[in-house]
Amino acid sequence: MHYQLPVCSHVTLKVYNLLGQEVRTLVDKQQSPGHYAIQWDGKDIAGRIVASGIYFCKIKAAGKGKNFVKTIKMLILR
Repeated sequence: MHYQLPVCSHVTLKVYNLLGQEVRTLVDKQQSPGHYAIQWDGKDIAGRIVASGIYFCKIKAAGKGKNFVKTIKMLILR
């Protein structure tokens, strides 16, 4: 996943399963303006490979009084 920040922002990027349960947090930190790329290795919080299925990647960015939220649907096939 690629994203760009126009201003310094606190970014969270999390993966959820179909039940809305958090599978893994990929990013949770303050980031400077710029372009970023993150890749999920298909593992959960405990390091186990997740099963095939539909997952959602949700990115939130908050900075300078503005909030951005986007959710992307992903399909994992094993």
